[in-house]
Amino acid sequence: MRRHFTSSFVLLVLGLILAGVLGWIWRPEHPIHGAISAVILCGMLCMLEISISFDNALVNATVVKRMNDKWRHRFLTWGMLIAVFGMRIVFPLLIVGVIAWIGPIEALVMALREPQRYAEIMRSVHTPVVGFGGAFLLMVALKHFINHDKSDHWIDPIEKVLAKLGRFPGVDVLITLLVIGAIGAVLHARQETEHAYHFWVAAAIGLVTHLAVSGLSSLLTKGDHGKSGNLPRAGASLFIYLEIQDASFSFDSVVGAFAVTDNLFFIAIGLGIGAMFVRSLTLFLVEHGTMSRYRYIEPGAFYAIGALAMTMLLSAIHEMGELVPGLLSMGIIVISLIASIRHNRQMGR
Repeated sequence: MRRHFTSSFVLLVLGLILAGVLGWIWRPEHPIHGAISAVILCGMLCMLEISISFDNALVNATVVKRMNDKWRHRFLTWGMLIAVFGMRIVFPLLIVGVIAWIGPIEALVMALREPQRYAEIMRSVHTPVVGFGGAFLLMVALKHFINHDKSDHWIDPIEKVLAKLGRFPGVDVLITLLVIGAIGAVLHARQETEHAYHFWVAAAIGLVTHLAVSGLSSLLTKGDHGKSGNLPRAGASLFIYLEIQDASFSFDSVVGAFAVTDNLFFIAIGLGIGAMFVRSLTLFLVEHGTMSRYRYIEPGAFYAIGALAMTMLLSAIHEMGELVPGLLSMGIIVISLIASIRHNRQMGR
């Protein structure tokens, strides 16, 4: 366990030190108070990221176990750079730049000099962001359950019906279209026509992105008599899939973080530390066979993904708060773990 989480704890210490130094510098009138506040703030953001993305680690584990050691290492290194600098720094800057019609450098200057305006712009894109992320994650959950070959179930009445639907191609797409269509219709009925349009477009892009990446992954992992995890092209396709999936998870935490603070740098530090712990947890789960020992954790994780996707999508028409998705997902996963432990005891394991 120490081997998996050493880098995460190192990043935690370095990140909190950096936060403390920034807090000290930016509050010269009360440097000690500024440093302590910054450290506490980044700790809160780290916990926010872990609580929202814990189910991400479980779902990622189902994909990472198909990778070889080289691509697992790249997931922890390259993927970490993409997660921290790409999604926690570059992504918010690009959003603000597009909306305010300014370049990324100007957006960075705005984050430094006008943090409140910067945060307001970030919160204004809530609807399209949850549309994209929610549609993508809903497809992830539905693809797992709507599978005619799936015979191992946790909640039989639900999963058997969904498995039978797998006989009909495209059912997952149809369900997703119905959900995003209904939510967009509610926005339209409220006379929020612009929000409805942005939601529909973003959700459609999220849906198409999942189909494209999933199709590419399936295409590249075929061959070699099922030993796709040893193929370099298979590892690359799985890596791309994981990064887009991680981006969908991070949308919610990035936007939600601006409800905690409008400081882009504290957000990047806090969420970045949390993202590193999630990646370490993913590798720990894979290498210790946790998903195999506790049989209901995997379906529980996908139930949690479905719940997160629906809360993201529904937040377009009703504010859910930052804690609801994380608590709901964690609750489902805990229940699945308890069910797994009970099953093992009944089987005498």
